[in-house]
Amino acid sequence: MASINVQDLRRRLYVKAKSEPTWRFWGLYVHVCKPETLREAYAVAKANDGAPGVDGVTFKAIEAADVETFLAQLRDELIAGRYRPLPTRKHTIPKRGAGERILQIPCIRDRVVQGALKLILEPIFEADFQPSSYGYRPKRTAHQAVARVAEAIVQQKTRVIDLDLASYFDNVQHHQLLAMVARRVSDPAILRTLKLILRATGHKGLPQGGPLSPLLSNIYLTPVDQMLEKAQETTRQGPYRYVAYARWADDRATRTSSGPKARGGGAVQEMGAGPPEPLCRERFQTTASCAG
Repeated sequence: MASINVQDLRRRLYVKAKSEPTWRFWGLYVHVCKPETLREAYAVAKANDGAPGVDGVTFKAIEAADVETFLAQLRDELIAGRYRPLPTRKHTIPKRGAGERILQIPCIRDRVVQGALKLILEPIFEADFQPSSYGYRPKRTAHQAVARVAEAIVQQKTRVIDLDLASYFDNVQHHQLLAMVARRVSDPAILRTLKLILRATGHKGLPQGGPLSPLLSNIYLTPVDQMLEKAQETTRQGPYRYVAYARWADDRATRTSSGPKARGGGAVQEMGAGPPEPLCRERFQTTASCAG
């Protein structure tokens, strides 16, 4: 039987996940450890370039010594259960407006492992993500998110519900995130490796700087998307929806119809008091916008 290449495997995983929303996948770790998966993860990491981690190892040094040897050693560690991620290197950059953002830069070896996990897990969870989630997803762009908001304004959805997640990336609870992953993944080796990666960054939070963090962030916020999807259906009258939203990572623009018959804002705020999982502290604020 011919081996399945990485992209064919990803397509098959997506089709299975989409057709069976409650299916829990097993036997995934063997695909993470395959040489072709690690090679592709290395190629993606190299294309993104980036500074070295705490070990100081650069792509130039790896390629001078031999990439295949580097990947073979990493594969042996993964298969034998000896793999341990190194601590991330912290780097501070200014945030737009005010304050600072702390990037946590993994070593290249850890970027490769995270990239390999992403290649295998992403198609499974892509099947579960909601259509109004745009951030860091394949074939989705910020321009599409802006167009979704513009469409809502044209449809007279001029009231803004501001859902403000307090220090989102710093407050992600690891046990909740792993439980969300486990709803779709029944592979102890995958869950163990994810736990090791999360622990390398501290007791809670997601590192901003690792290739796996955007996917994990979207998994963690899917219950909030589901809450807003429910608000859309709850307030629907025929073909018209009173609620529309677009999410890019932890930034969300939620718009509802204004006027005496508007129902969307109240529905969102009521549901916002109890999303499917206690994610982190939220602030809800209703403002008038684009009324003219």
